[in-house]
Amino acid sequence: MPIVRVTDRDGVERDVDAPSGVALMEPLRDIDDGVAAICGGMCSCATCHVYVDPEWLAKLPPPMSDESDMLGDLLTRRANSRLSCQIMLNDSLSGLKVTIAPEE
Repeated sequence: MPIVRVTDRDGVERDVDAPSGVALMEPLRDIDDGVAAICGGMCSCATCHVYVDPEWLAKLPPPMSDESDMLGDLLTRRANSRLSCQIMLNDSLSGLKVTIAPEE
């Protein structure tokens, strides 16, 4: 089971156990002060926006066009922005570091 290092909006870091084969959004939705994930992972709301630690970006597949389009509308977008609903977890991502982006 991958472990993800999550920094919440208050700057508090915690390790989150995250099952392989699910979107990162799911365990982030379950923690206090996690992502809202209003659309449930349909890549249509951006309420699961996270910043991926730069050392991990190259280990993730690039965003698909619908994710890039959704991120393009955000005022808080950064070069390392991703939608957590589009990151599928597996054992090779154990140790992944993300920060939950501010709500818009």
